Amino acid sequence: MTEKITDKPMKTVKTTVGAILKSADKILLTLRDHDPFRNSWCIPGGHIEFGEHPETAVKREVWEETGLTILRHSFFNYYSEYYPDLDWHAVALIFLAEAEGTLKPQAGEVKELRWVTPEEALALPLAFNHRDIISDYLKR
Repeated sequence: MTEKITDKPMKTVKTTVGAILKSADKILLTLRDHDPFRNSWCIPGGHIEFGEHPETAVKREVWEETGLTILRHSFFNYYSEYYPDLDWHAVALIFLAEAEGTLKPQAGEVKELRWVTPEEALALPLAFNHRDIISDYLKR
C-alpha cells in the first residue's frame, strides 16, 4: 500500500528552455508583455512542447520571440523555478548560444528586445530567477 504524503492534488512540474544569446560583450533580453512577470526582462525562452527535444525547443523559442536563428549552442545549466504564490514550478534548461538574423519581437509576448551587458542586465527588473542565471553566467 502506498502512503499518501499530502492531501494536495499532485501537479506536474513544467520544463522550459532559455538561451543566453551572446554578441560581443552583450546578451539579449526580452521585455515580457504577459503575465507572470509582465514588464520584466528575461532571457529568450519558453516551454518545451510535448515530444520536443530541448535543443529543438530552444531554437524554436528563440526564433519565435526574437526572429533570430541559433547558429551554435551549448548547454549551460539548469535551474529550479518555484513560485508557490504564482502556482508555478518549472525546471529551466539554459543554453549559451550565438544567433543571426533581424530582431523582431513576438507580438503579444515580447514588448521590446535589447542587447545589454550582463552587468546592465542585473540592474533591470528580471523575471523568474534570471538574475541568478545571469550572475552565474558572469562567474563562468
